[in-house]
Amino acid sequence: MNKNDQAQPAISLRGVSKRYGDLQALSDVSFDIKKGEFFGLLGPNGAGKSTLISALAGLLKVNDGSISILGADVEKDYRQARLNLGVVPQEIVMDPFFTVRETLQFQSGYFGLRNNGAWIDELLDQLGLSDKADTNMRKLSGGMKRRVLIAQALVHKPQVLVLDEPTAGVDVELRQSMWRFVRRLHREGHTIVLTTHYLEEAEELCDRIAIINKGQLLALETKEDLLARGLGSKLLVKAKTPIKHIPDEYQDRIARHQGKEIELTIHRDSDSVMDILDNLRAASIDIDYVSVLSDSLEDVFVRMTGDQEVSQIEGSEVQV
Repeated sequence: MNKNDQAQPAISLRGVSKRYGDLQALSDVSFDIKKGEFFGLLGPNGAGKSTLISALAGLLKVNDGSISILGADVEKDYRQARLNLGVVPQEIVMDPFFTVRETLQFQSGYFGLRNNGAWIDELLDQLGLSDKADTNMRKLSGGMKRRVLIAQALVHKPQVLVLDEPTAGVDVELRQSMWRFVRRLHREGHTIVLTTHYLEEAEELCDRIAIINKGQLLALETKEDLLARGLGSKLLVKAKTPIKHIPDEYQDRIARHQGKEIELTIHRDSDSVMDILDNLRAASIDIDYVSVLSDSLEDVFVRMTGDQEVSQIEGSEVQV
């Protein structure tokens, strides 16, 4: 591989915009995803993630801008772009009349692949589907159907894999086995793009993270830089007796107040923890224990997007 190949991004978006009537689903979005990266794409409902993924997959045409997958333009060189990309959709889509193996064989045929049996067998094995290979799709559980979706996305051996809510509604065992397989793909050089409403997954797995909201790119940083932006931490204070009154100046900083404990949002760059504790003591709070809690990705996400219902992120997004 020459230097130009190494420098070529896995995914490149330049000035991508998409409108649905008066709704601006994407607005001048530009960024690159590097080869071999584990990349997180986060945003609240209606942020534009589904539109972006549909555009990547060539399922819709953008109004402005361009998108390429490993150098192949999704419109001008759509055949190669589709060969380079595998997408695991959020919704379960299946043909109820085929077995698991037949489903994967037909998917191979869509890409013009013959004699693909060995790779299909490996996918069935790695995703725990070998004993279901000859089972009709309609007889599978929801978790098993989601495994088949992953196998379908990988059947043509794409170098770039998009996972759109891959663990939504699946049990813990499936989630763990699926991530083991995805980590293996990543180690072998595949580029992984993940959207998820389980923000702890993105925090654990992703190298870089993009946050979009209302069709605009809010942040594009490494996970470490995103968490260290000075957006804040929490100060956990435990008192010896139940806390009945918190000074007015801290009312808008209360993240949690339960019995003897309070958590206050603080800004690492500007707040003095000692001054806050002195003010709490002056308010007759008998402090027993203090700890500064680092921001999680969820904390950063909520502050940047203003979305308080993090547990519902992505759950109902269909159009944009």
